[in-house]
Amino acid sequence: MITPAHRERSGRTELGRFLSASGALRDDWVGTFAAIDRAAFLPDVMWPFVPSAAADSGLAGVDRRTHPDAWYDHADSDISIVTQWDDGAHRGRGPGTVPTSSSSQPSVVHHMLGMLDIDAGMTVLDAGTGTGETAGLLAHRCGDRKVTTVDVDPQVSAEARDRLRGLGLYVDTVLGDALGGSPAGAPYDRLLCTFGVRAVPAAWLGQMRAGGVIVVPYGTHYGNRDAVVRLTVHPDGTASGPFLAPVEFMKARSHRLEWPDAEQYVREWPAPSRTAIGPAELTAAAFVLSHAVPDIAHTAHTDSDGAPAAWFYSLMDRSWAAVRWTDADGSGEVYQQGPRRLWDAVQAAYGWWEQQERPGLERFGLTVTPEGTAPWLDSPGNLLGKRHR
Repeated sequence: MITPAHRERSGRTELGRFLSASGALRDDWVGTFAAIDRAAFLPDVMWPFVPSAAADSGLAGVDRRTHPDAWYDHADSDISIVTQWDDGAHRGRGPGTVPTSSSSQPSVVHHMLGMLDIDAGMTVLDAGTGTGETAGLLAHRCGDRKVTTVDVDPQVSAEARDRLRGLGLYVDTVLGDALGGSPAGAPYDRLLCTFGVRAVPAAWLGQMRAGGVIVVPYGTHYGNRDAVVRLTVHPDGTASGPFLAPVEFMKARSHRLEWPDAEQYVREWPAPSRTAIGPAELTAAAFVLSHAVPDIAHTAHTDSDGAPAAWFYSLMDRSWAAVRWTDADGSGEVYQQGPRRLWDAVQAAYGWWEQQERPGLERFGLTVTPEGTAPWLDSPGNLLGKRHR
């Protein structure tokens, strides 16, 4: 098991105090935090995300063998740490192109664990093994052979399995697509997903007990952000529950967005129209727009002349819209083309949000059935619109 030396680092003690003071670490998880050391699950070479760092947008490799003090300082900090790039194809100390596995920010991990409302003896499906730390935390809390953890990457899964076994944590480690769950261990009382999804799999619903809880980062292709939703599974095989917190996770491999090619969309520039909705208003309404306008990808940037701009691409056809804000009064110039009038849909959703007095994420929830998902405001009957697989 983990040695006292692991547990008594001053940085780790300070991290525990911070997590408790912030409310991320609930009292009933304090003992598990003390027993399960994040550092025991991290590889020798890792890439901590340090927002203030200048190099590589805050991602520079740190090697425990050559810089142990810095390595442990990062391990004991409330930051996310990349542990794999480019689905394992990347080698070397420098960052790769796309981060594909990580150790999540401890405050986010423990906040999500608290959402599970878990008790000793419960069976848990841990979707996305990663380093194995989350499976280890769950195993300590629930008991031997109560946790099944699934990861699609052979190397990631094997390394996590070895770490867990070396620490005396008895977890069923499964190599496979976590979106399919693990029928052999079903039915489960709880499911924790530690990657972002763009659809809640029907397989998960079918592998849960009635009354079971699913905690998952869910979002749409509108942007890269997710929001944690806590779903309670009903006897009829559906699930529903509230959104609780904004997060950003790496996406399931099959849920990654292949970004639209603008040249395949923009054949000509139509006559423009005007809008009074500015870029700040779009940002403020991003959560609602992402759920109220289905199957859309969105990006915002600053053009070479300094003008803010936003693009919208339909993922159902070749419809598109673009907005540029150049006027001093804050109004923008709108271009849109295709059978889906994307800016009209965005504008209508924004108007609805205004009429509802700009509700925040905490007033929204999600209903999931084997056929698809439906977001709602305040209650499941007040739908924003239905999205199907």
